[in-house]
Amino acid sequence: MKIIHSMGSVRQTVLGWRRAERRVGLVPTMGALHEGHASLIRRARRENDEVVVSIFVNPVQFGPGEDFSRYPRPFVRDAALCRREGVSVLFAPKPSALYSTDHQTWVTVEKLAGPLCGPFRPGHFRGVATVVLKLFNMVQPDRAYFGKKDFQQLRVIEQMVNDLNVPVKIVPCPTVRDPSGLALSSRNAYLSPDERAAAPRLRRALRTAGQVLKSRRNVREAQRAARNELRQVPGARIQYLEILDPKTLSVPKKTGPFLLAAAVYVGRTRLIDNLLVRGAL
Repeated sequence: MKIIHSMGSVRQTVLGWRRAERRVGLVPTMGALHEGHASLIRRARRENDEVVVSIFVNPVQFGPGEDFSRYPRPFVRDAALCRREGVSVLFAPKPSALYSTDHQTWVTVEKLAGPLCGPFRPGHFRGVATVVLKLFNMVQPDRAYFGKKDFQQLRVIEQMVNDLNVPVKIVPCPTVRDPSGLALSSRNAYLSPDERAAAPRLRRALRTAGQVLKSRRNVREAQRAARNELRQVPGARIQYLEILDPKTLSVPKKTGPFLLAAAVYVGRTRLIDNLLVRGAL
């Protein structure tokens, strides 16, 4: 496995693969890799000849007061995971390679960035879309792999690729969970033992809401059931709990499908999760 830090070097490496007609998969990450990332890498390896994993903690997607400075950066451990999973190139650019001191151009996906996390993390999806497009331009992959846990992020990137005619196939991948049902996340490391024990209630609350949707055919009642479940978690604070159309992230049709999405603070740690409910109400 090569570790590359410069844009020129990664482009030259990919150009050599192109000349040999080898397919390239990209897994963009912010590091602190876990089994969820490993599952993306394995999918990419199955579907491509070469796999690039990027690690870049993107400063422009963090808002004031968010955890940019303390976001975990275990690069040696991350490199070992990539090597174990058969990654061809670990691309770890420096901030100066992505953003000049006079950087002025941003990618904004207007409607999809508005709901859910949008009001609480202004500028976040602008930062995500911009850095992902930059990585696509640098690596020029055939396919790129993203987890469904960050569902709004996935939809923003899909829309950007479609709107801007970016020649990259976006491959959505299932959320990976621990045995308790908690979605794997780099931020789970912030949870205390008691908080970690309580965190799986987020998944259970979404499943409770999903059962209400299927049996009682009532969106408001489904939201109320999930909120009641989460209110039983000591120290939990609901930021949002919404039921939306999974394609438009707007008010769903009465016939579905439905995206149940939530962001909940457990202690100081912000957790997100979602559940897709298909079929007519």
